[in-house]
Amino acid sequence: MTLLRTLRARGRLAAPVDRPQAPPARPGRRRFAELAGSWRAALRIARRESRRAPRRTALVLAMIALPVLVLAFLAASYDMAELTPQERVDRRLGVADAELRWIAETPIVQDEWGDSWYSRDGSQSAAGRPATADEVGALLGPGSRATEIRAASPMTLRGPGGDETLQGRVLDLTDPLARSLVRFRSGRAPRQPGEVAVSPAALRRLDVRLGEAVATADGTRAYTVVGVVEFPDDLGPVVALHPAAAGRADPQADSRWLVDVPGVVDAAMMSRLNGRGVLVAPRQLPASAPSGTRLVYADTSDLSTGVLIAGLGLLEVVLLVGPAFAVGVRRRRRDLALVAVAGGDPAQLRRVVLADGVVLGGLGAAVGLLVGVGAAFAGRPLVEQYVFGTRFGGYRCWPLALVVLGGVAVLAGVLAALVPAWTAARQDVLAGLAGRRTPPPPRARALTLGLTLVVGGAALAAFGATRTSPAVILTGLILGELGLVCCTPTLIGALARLGRMLPLAPRIALRDASRNRAAAAPAICAVMAAVASSVALGGYLASGGARDARSYRPGLPPGHVLVAPAQSTRQPGPTLAQVDDAARAHLGATAVALVRTADCRSTEGPSGYCYVAPELPPDRVCPWQPGDDLSAAQRRQARADPRCQGRDVDYYGNYVETLVDDGSALPLLTGADPTVTADAATVLRSGGVVVTDPRYLHDGHVTVRVDEAVGGSDEPTISTIELPGYALPATVGSPRLLLSPSATRRLALKPVEIGWVVATPAPPGQRQQERFTADLRAFGTFSLNVAQGTAPRDVSPLLLLLAAAAGVITVGAAGIATALAAAEGRAELSTLAAVGAAPAVRRLLAICQAGVIAGLGSVLGIVAGLGTAAIVLFSANREYATSWPVQEPFPYLVPWPALGVLVLVPVVAMLGAGLFTRARLPIERRLD
Repeated sequence: MTLLRTLRARGRLAAPVDRPQAPPARPGRRRFAELAGSWRAALRIARRESRRAPRRTALVLAMIALPVLVLAFLAASYDMAELTPQERVDRRLGVADAELRWIAETPIVQDEWGDSWYSRDGSQSAAGRPATADEVGALLGPGSRATEIRAASPMTLRGPGGDETLQGRVLDLTDPLARSLVRFRSGRAPRQPGEVAVSPAALRRLDVRLGEAVATADGTRAYTVVGVVEFPDDLGPVVALHPAAAGRADPQADSRWLVDVPGVVDAAMMSRLNGRGVLVAPRQLPASAPSGTRLVYADTSDLSTGVLIAGLGLLEVVLLVGPAFAVGVRRRRRDLALVAVAGGDPAQLRRVVLADGVVLGGLGAAVGLLVGVGAAFAGRPLVEQYVFGTRFGGYRCWPLALVVLGGVAVLAGVLAALVPAWTAARQDVLAGLAGRRTPPPPRARALTLGLTLVVGGAALAAFGATRTSPAVILTGLILGELGLVCCTPTLIGALARLGRMLPLAPRIALRDASRNRAAAAPAICAVMAAVASSVALGGYLASGGARDARSYRPGLPPGHVLVAPAQSTRQPGPTLAQVDDAARAHLGATAVALVRTADCRSTEGPSGYCYVAPELPPDRVCPWQPGDDLSAAQRRQARADPRCQGRDVDYYGNYVETLVDDGSALPLLTGADPTVTADAATVLRSGGVVVTDPRYLHDGHVTVRVDEAVGGSDEPTISTIELPGYALPATVGSPRLLLSPSATRRLALKPVEIGWVVATPAPPGQRQQERFTADLRAFGTFSLNVAQGTAPRDVSPLLLLLAAAAGVITVGAAGIATALAAAEGRAELSTLAAVGAAPAVRRLLAICQAGVIAGLGSVLGIVAGLGTAAIVLFSANREYATSWPVQEPFPYLVPWPALGVLVLVPVVAMLGAGLFTRARLPIERRLD
């Protein structure tokens, strides 16, 4: 029967006449069936090969699954962190029917969920005072209940290691409405002013137990910890106070009311509450609720930038996985040749190799997704506590993102196997059957394409830099790196020809890299891509940091400290003598002066304001302002106009700080020369004013303008006066106007104390600042602004982090390529052993192979990265050369910390290859 079927299949035996034959299949359907059968066979072969080479399979799976694992972990964590609408309502309202917030004194219009609002008459006046429980009850009607939730000022309590600042919340946890917002861990709710409940984080920070007392930093009050509660929206250190302990709320504090009504919150109730200036967040949206427009802003530039960064990561994975597939193809070249002899065409050979990518990509995706989601679920409490600081919603894993990640993983496997598949389809069948290696001939088309992509990518990156478009810059970088990938095989061949003059081990390493370009080129390109990205970004950050440092203008002389109350308080503040004693004792101060500002006497209410500043003479005013949209010709005129010059002034814009001083704070604030400040103090004592910008001084006078608006008035009152003046040259800080006390009285202004300035020989440390503020704790909480004298930004740690990431990829790529080369060159090592080579030759050969991969990739990456950074900086400076206002250009700097790390990385890779390589050469035994 089997022979009969075989003969019929080959067409040598006709079918019986009495049996009807099936109609021939359509060509398209037959072609599809043949293609499906070919892929089924290729997938079976790939599955078998994955079992026959477990180490290579594990290596590929690890490289594909690792990024999938990380991204699946992030996707699942993000999906759980993003609350659904119902979860947001439950967390916001607990068991209440609605949330009320007093927004304005006038009627408002809100959206359906109470997230945004605007005033009906166009005004934005805030509520003048918080509402009371009686007012809320009167608005809601009989049978309703309400409880107030408000944020208290940060509380400073005494801890075991010093003072601890914790967030405070005021709510009555004995009320079921408020109790539903928290989760009780232990204890009970506070019932009187002297009791508090704390979060687990606050309990650890304060190192207390239930029933123990905690005291405020100033020692004026003490509280007993009676409960441990968790706020799902804030897992940090929080203290829950009883309403009787906090007193009345600050009008500016965040206050809201949770209400329970007999029926439902309908559209009529929402409209009535909106008419009283109350914003309503209902539990259930009424059928005819007031509708508002909810705007969703989608930043397409950020999305495209993220897609391109993901593309760079995918390229890196493909380049790292490619050598493993290339070595697998070479080890199977006899099997592939047998498939070709049996009648397999080049397309079928390509499918056999591409099936490896499909199988391993699918397995890597499955492993990465399962482990990533499982790690997200298992590590959820840690992520909630230490990353997001809030509790998540339900257990979710974002299925759409996981499907995309799985598809990308399979795509990475297929792309990594693409070049080896194309090479396998073009191999010589006779050479494959005989086991001979035939190095691929150099192709001029690849070199031409690579050079074209390099030039085009550089031009596109430069264009993107002129348009300040990160997406375009990244696109240019990707194209440039792809061009270098195309050029690398030709470069490896050229280096191999030059290596004839080298000793044995480096000559063999270069020859193997040239003969095995399908494996060596992707590894070198992976190193190059990582190093180039690190160096380019590092060079940009280093230049940006130097630019910021060059344009930085400190607000005070270096080492000086500005002390100001952290919050308004009704208790009297410290005197100048008390601040002076504490500053000399703890900060090493040499001088202390009072800092006062000027305010209008009649300014009242939240909508009133008072602005006092000097006025430029008309002939010194720049015709163009920094916010003006100017044409190219107008920008050139503005840059050439001497009235529009002065980067020191442009750093602070048009803002001028107005202070009241008699000459005592002048030298501490400006850091000017003592002889100059003595002359300025003389002018102040005689009733004049002092400016730190000479442009405001004309004919020995300064024009002072006062803009005053009383609460409720529509138009401000403007008055100007000419006062005797003095201009300080080249001072520290923002442009300032210093009014003498007599000039303040002439302008009908009142001096207001805002803090103290302290002169110190060096910036005080953190412990010194803490001891200083502790000395003044009895007078309230104070903030310290310490002038460092240099720009606060430091990019060196970021540069080292980028270099470390590139170093890890370099060492990994070198190790992978070296291990694959060692596995591929086992027969040659046996030949070396047979001819009498020393055992150390194998170790030296491994060192040279790692050096070729890591060294060549690092050199190419450094050159490409520096070139990319130079193009981007040059283009940005070209844009700045015609911009308005005048901007500081980027200096051309080399990120030496990153380069220092990257230069050492090839040495580390070579030492690692020598350390983990067995020195004993293998000996192949013949079987008779």
